Amino acid sequence: MAAAHRLSLIGAPTDVGAAHRGAGMGPEALRVAGLHDALQRQGAEVADRGNLSGPGNPWRPAVDGYRHLDEVVAWNRAVHDAVLAELRLGRLPLLMGGDHALAFGSIAAVARHCREAGRKLRVLWLDAHADFNTRTLTPSGNLHGMPVACLCGHGPAALLAIGAQAPALDPKVIRQIGIRSVDPGEKRFVHDAGLEVFDMRYIDEMGMRHTMELALATLDADTHLHLSFDVDFLDPGIAPGVGTTVPGGPTYREAQLCMEMIADTGRLASLDVMELNPAFDERNKTAALAVDLIESLFGKSTLMRA
Repeated sequence: MAAAHRLSLIGAPTDVGAAHRGAGMGPEALRVAGLHDALQRQGAEVADRGNLSGPGNPWRPAVDGYRHLDEVVAWNRAVHDAVLAELRLGRLPLLMGGDHALAFGSIAAVARHCREAGRKLRVLWLDAHADFNTRTLTPSGNLHGMPVACLCGHGPAALLAIGAQAPALDPKVIRQIGIRSVDPGEKRFVHDAGLEVFDMRYIDEMGMRHTMELALATLDADTHLHLSFDVDFLDPGIAPGVGTTVPGGPTYREAQLCMEMIADTGRLASLDVMELNPAFDERNKTAALAVDLIESLFGKSTLMRA
């Protein structure tokens, strides 16, 4: 697919939706780790669009159940417009976060583009967390724990209005993989919404290959595949550079298999890489690992395959 080899890097250097500071340094950490050159090694034509701009992090407590709502809305508007612009150019946008609240703007743009183009959408959500909280379910008010709920229509009106349609997504298009930390109320909400979740117990019992076969089932030439990759999906033993580590995540080889199977579909058309936090990292090793895995999404594998 031509768009898969014409990539646009978009930096979103903010942590206004997060519980910890530092994710705003994520885009530069990915650049330092050699993301641009790694993608070029896989034959991609890469354009770095630089960083988006937006409000600073005021570091205030929640108001009416949301922390920094105005700032999160502003950043998501910027993300939405930048991602949509690249999609309309026939390019593959790679959003470098930043905290995972930004995925709302990114995926809302992808959903809007698919509606305009008459294409189907599949969203893979690789994360330790379901991110399906609402202001009534979480005391923190941190919006990086709410983007999936917001995409499905459960969130503040100012945020939901960004994508030109609310809800932006039907929960049936989402596949969550690697989940292992879900709040009690959130767990019930996930079940009620009908999200398809492949948690770590499922992966332990059935294996990553079977998990990915199910998550990628029924993709066809008319399907736009979006990957939202939260770096805390990975086990913190190999990826300490995130703000919300949860033990028991996928190993290096499991993560590589996951990425290689996505690459094998030939359908990947947009990508978020979120929650990389250099403030918690060790010599940028998590960023280097993320770049390694992203490279696998675009064709790197151990052996040449037909």
